[in-house]
Amino acid sequence: TAEWRQDDPGIVPAGDVYGNGAPTGIAFYEGDAFGDKWRGLLLSCETSRNVVFGYLPQPDGAGYKLDRMQFLTTNKAQDLAGIDGMAGKLRGSDLKTWFRPSDVAVGPDGAIYVADWFDPRTGGHAALDSSFAGAIYRITPKGKKLTTPKIDVSTTAGQIAALKSPAVNVRALGFMKLRDAGAASIAPVSALLNDSNPYIRGRAVFLLAHLGPAGLAKTEEQLENANPLVRIAAFRALRRANHRVVEHAKALANDPSSAVRRDVALALRDLPLAASRDILLTLAKGYDGKDRAYLEAWGTGCTGKEAPMYAALAAQSPGSDAAKWPASYANLIWRLTPVGAESAFAARANAAALPEKDRLAAVTALGFIPTKASASALLDIAQKASGLTKAHAFWWLMNYKNSRWPDAGIDAALKERGLFDPATVSISPSVVPEPPVESKFPTVAEIAKLKGDATKGANSVQACILCHNLNGKGQDYGPALGGFAKAQTTEVVINAIVNPSAEIAHGFDGTQVNLRDGGQIHGIVLSSGDPLIVQSTGGLTQLVPAAKVRNRQPLGRSLMLSAEQ
Repeated sequence: TAEWRQDDPGIVPAGDVYGNGAPTGIAFYEGDAFGDKWRGLLLSCETSRNVVFGYLPQPDGAGYKLDRMQFLTTNKAQDLAGIDGMAGKLRGSDLKTWFRPSDVAVGPDGAIYVADWFDPRTGGHAALDSSFAGAIYRITPKGKKLTTPKIDVSTTAGQIAALKSPAVNVRALGFMKLRDAGAASIAPVSALLNDSNPYIRGRAVFLLAHLGPAGLAKTEEQLENANPLVRIAAFRALRRANHRVVEHAKALANDPSSAVRRDVALALRDLPLAASRDILLTLAKGYDGKDRAYLEAWGTGCTGKEAPMYAALAAQSPGSDAAKWPASYANLIWRLTPVGAESAFAARANAAALPEKDRLAAVTALGFIPTKASASALLDIAQKASGLTKAHAFWWLMNYKNSRWPDAGIDAALKERGLFDPATVSISPSVVPEPPVESKFPTVAEIAKLKGDATKGANSVQACILCHNLNGKGQDYGPALGGFAKAQTTEVVINAIVNPSAEIAHGFDGTQVNLRDGGQIHGIVLSSGDPLIVQSTGGLTQLVPAAKVRNRQPLGRSLMLSAEQ
């Protein structure tokens, strides 16, 4: 969550976060060869995990839910090697870790093609396969022979056939030829509006907007289509053609589909306030207080217009007590993080009756406002609040005191309030011991065969929540256990417990801070300023004056003790 800044205003929700790696090639399957089940398949190559992930996106409010599957892999158990997160540790003889899918594409025959550079190492720019071997895999439906059709784009029929192709490069040829023919293409393209494939219908909608006044009129008709995805396609096409955008946006601002309203909000980003203010207010009324994708789209539409939009919303405030604002209003103000809302966010951060997540959101909003009033509010919270609310306020102050609030006198205020004085701070060395060199512990495979006991596990979890958060209990030092475990195989979870250094999650890399007096601190560096903020085992957070730090270096192993320790 922190790595992808998911709790910050202005950040679109991530569809899938799975840890180490980086997508190297992505394709979207719009063809018919594999049947309806696989139409709309999103494919993402992940070299570090020896897999091509597959997703069948499902509408989720104004966004999409992406449930991950292993579409193509040599390493179903995800027993990884040769990646940066493991310091490049290799298993040269284990060929299942050599599959490095670097790109994926859809061919004109409807087959899926995956390129594999085949190497024991990925990342770090260190190709280790001296033969420089590779492969291209062709994936087709079982028992079905796919062939590449011969298409003549000099004819209208050929151009239509090209437009219907599952291969993006082929359909681009058809699109350009049909577009250049202008009004003569309206009839054959309009016929595609009844095609059984929704993606072909979408291409027709988009192309019609490029075929002159009559084509634009046909596209405008699709704004009344019963399918919200068709309405979105029509609005996007008209926006691309810059045809009556404001007029159409105003009409769709009350659309029953939050996904349609999302696109309306995005279209308002570069429009002046005079043209977009009332539409944005209408869209704000359609926000349910929960849909983050919708909230971020609305905030994008307000870009450069935050102050006047805040004033417009304030005129419709549900009350003067910010702590009692409904989420459908409070979140809109949070997304704007406007100057002038400091006292409202301070009230919410200090409201004991509000859930912790809402108090933390208010602290984050204050952290985004570059005013002395915001810095003062954070100082009050850091001094008087407790728990994570206090910790987060303090983090914002220490991390941004010299950049966001350079003239707020934060250093002096911290000392005056007794919050931090570099002259009197004491430091507690915190060291994670080295794991045993030789292991006699059962293997992952042996443990996976055992039958678990939930009762015993519940009694043992106290050791885990010393550093991890589980169902709202524990520390936010290591990765949250529930979210991690649900997204991994049983073998991966067991290996993470037995061999925590085998793979370290993004954002949880350990640092060894060497002190001038000879001591050491092992932990996660939360802020690299002065003072250095380091969090260690048990959630212990220390403020280390820069003058007391000799140097720091990567720990090179997990901050978590192994099962044997």
